[in-house]
Amino acid sequence: MPAPPLVVEGLTKQFGPLRAVDDLSFSVRPGAVTGFLGPNGAGKTTTLRMILGLTSPTAGHSLVGDRPYVEHDRPGRVVGAALEASSFHPGRTGLAHLEVYAPQVGVSRARCREVLEQVGMEHAAKVRVGKYSLGMRQRLGLATALLADPPVIVLDEPTNGLDPEGIVWMRGLLRRFAEEGRTVLVSSHLLREVQASVDDVVVIAQGRLRHASPLAELRSRAQPATYVESPRLDAVAALAAERGWRTATDATGLQVEGATAAEVGGAAYGAGIELHQLVTRDADIEAIFFELTRPEEER
Repeated sequence: MPAPPLVVEGLTKQFGPLRAVDDLSFSVRPGAVTGFLGPNGAGKTTTLRMILGLTSPTAGHSLVGDRPYVEHDRPGRVVGAALEASSFHPGRTGLAHLEVYAPQVGVSRARCREVLEQVGMEHAAKVRVGKYSLGMRQRLGLATALLADPPVIVLDEPTNGLDPEGIVWMRGLLRRFAEEGRTVLVSSHLLREVQASVDDVVVIAQGRLRHASPLAELRSRAQPATYVESPRLDAVAALAAERGWRTATDATGLQVEGATAAEVGGAAYGAGIELHQLVTRDADIEAIFFELTRPEEER
């Protein structure tokens, strides 16, 4: 059975005078990892809680396939979610925690050991959760989400507390989920944490949608940059100014923003400027992200 999409339509949440989420609409397609991005306080967790029926919306709705999450016969078998890495009984072992949830989603105790192994936590099965590090709790939350092998995965800041090796592992796991055809939604407040693993991005700020597209489209909006080393950096800077390219200096060279290496090299050759190094820098999509999420009053 194919994984269902997630659809959010006009979702709004008002807490007294605060509008945490404001007329938010987007969709999450199967077979892809969608990064749900925005600064802290943007409304990401509130949105995820509404999708999962944990918070009632003031207006709008969200659908998992053709119906709201809570209207599925066994929602936990359709959507596996991990929102907080602290909602565990500290006196229970990791295995005991999973065994409490197993009957709710209709899986065996053997499955509990399987998912602990899947997330690399079999060594801590009999350790009380109160002794777990934040990274270990993140993995246990993921194991809980995977108990029923659901077609839809929703994770809130899943790399928080993971070491570099754990972050690489998480990226690989998310990619495998997408390759299996699952619908995957992953929130983060930092684009660089997820850009290596996501296919699509949904960017929000102050509870409102700021951008939704494939990651490649967001990348295309970023300006190219080229690093240059030359015995005549002043001449390169002057040439860049003539072409309308911005420049920034560092200890050994010059970064030319808004131009590709081919453009800079061709212009320098035409002007007779000797170059010792010419390197294309990755497009700075983080700059685009920060511009998208800047408070509206500063835009």
